[in-house]
Amino acid sequence: MSSERITVDYVFTNASSRDVDTLVAFPLPDVDNGIEVFTPDYVNELEFRTVIDGQPAALELVQIARFGGRDITARLQRLGVPPMPVGTFDAAINALDPATRQAMIAEGLIEEYGSDGKQTLWAAHWTTATSVTRRQVFPAGRSVSVSHSYKPFTGGSVGGRLDPGNRKSREFAEARTKYCIDDAFIQGFDRKRAAAAKTGSYHGETWISYVLTSGANWKGPIGQFRMIVDKGHPDALISYCATGVRKTGPTRFEVAYQNYVPRQDIHILIVKFHQDP
Repeated sequence: MSSERITVDYVFTNASSRDVDTLVAFPLPDVDNGIEVFTPDYVNELEFRTVIDGQPAALELVQIARFGGRDITARLQRLGVPPMPVGTFDAAINALDPATRQAMIAEGLIEEYGSDGKQTLWAAHWTTATSVTRRQVFPAGRSVSVSHSYKPFTGGSVGGRLDPGNRKSREFAEARTKYCIDDAFIQGFDRKRAAAAKTGSYHGETWISYVLTSGANWKGPIGQFRMIVDKGHPDALISYCATGVRKTGPTRFEVAYQNYVPRQDIHILIVKFHQDP
């Protein structure tokens, strides 16, 4: 798992006496859309690939929009509005009749936030859930190898909540919990920040998320679980919630568990210091 690529390898065993033909969904992190939220274009840029026993699988991307606890996907489809606010989203909103558009504004679904000189720009305020699905047959009494790989859509920021002056803020407290930031990480950050101040460098955060809790829905625990995280550069700082982490290379960290039942998703924080050219 890195900011460049995520690769997942499974071995599924059908312990029953009959073939199982089922729809399999691989969930991606939900996107809480908004004006200040980076919106990934999962349709065109995800580069998702699945290989089953060495053969590429046919995949379908399924997106569901939810607002206030309600599924509004069908409503958006009727209006010709994509569930993820990318691509043709602004044009679709601008093409709505004024009464429909005003009703969506009043409901809090959308918000105008500017213009690109050609059209009005809009922000969506619903959550988009995305899954990559496939039909698969699991043969009776056999194990099947499945491999996924895709380009993650990482979030990020420059400067901000990790700075000493912000450590009493809600944002810092949330980050500390989400990424299991410990005192050693903070001390390392402060050392690098002090050194960076002498050279005019600045720091940036990269965030990677991976939905792991879906693995708790399988029959029994994961017999052998191994996760490798690569921070990309030896000088980068990294933090995420896991026990028994071993450093196995200049940039690589690994955990290995037996009979593992995931209780939470994986959220990774990578901090790098940069200098303007």
